[in-house]
Amino acid sequence: MRSLAIQGSWNYRTMQGAGLAFALLPVLHKFHSEDGERLAESVGRHAGFFNAHPYLATVALGAIARLESGDAQPEMMDRFKTALVSPLGALGDRLVWARWRPLCSLLALLLFLAGVPWWVAGAAFLILYNAAHLSLRVWGLALGWREGHQVGRALLGSPLRRIADRLTIPLAAISGALLPPLALALAEDSGVGPLSTIGLGLALAAVGSWRPAVAGRLAAAGLVVASVYFAVLGTT
Repeated sequence: MRSLAIQGSWNYRTMQGAGLAFALLPVLHKFHSEDGERLAESVGRHAGFFNAHPYLATVALGAIARLESGDAQPEMMDRFKTALVSPLGALGDRLVWARWRPLCSLLALLLFLAGVPWWVAGAAFLILYNAAHLSLRVWGLALGWREGHQVGRALLGSPLRRIADRLTIPLAAISGALLPPLALALAEDSGVGPLSTIGLGLALAAVGSWRPAVAGRLAAAGLVVASVYFAVLGTT
């Protein structure tokens, strides 16, 4: 729960450092409650520079908590924490910002353009997006605690990289599937019903799943045709 506020005090000097220390406070109190000086030192040290994808920061939280529960040296923990910054940031950006969030947004837009009420489309986005978002936080915390200082090696073998690659195809397919309903929504006199729109969208999605390159060409051609069509509408 505390990891949800890891960016609550984001700043240009320590970035997520204060949020990391805040999230670790219960662990630090548990392991260092009898040594006030060590507790203060640990809090201050973890409040230093740290920056990662906010959803995968729980990997670092779990691993650091595991190290704090043992006799790891502060210098080693600092080096370990710094080493996690780049891989967690790059993996999270690629999986969530570049794949999952656009995919959920486009799916919600496709539902809305197909005639679903706006609140249903919005709820579908929130449920679908946050189901993966919260699962990723829980998974990261468990992985970090289980692997400790070996978490970097575990990340290399995790399925997240493969999932990011596999999401590219449905993302391209849904982008192409959005073109027909978007064109129909803008053209008031089209006369084509929502069932035909959904059918055409599913057909393009199937093409995208089978041949992503073909789906990309269809999407590009559709954009050109739609641009010309609406340019003509605007001049008549």
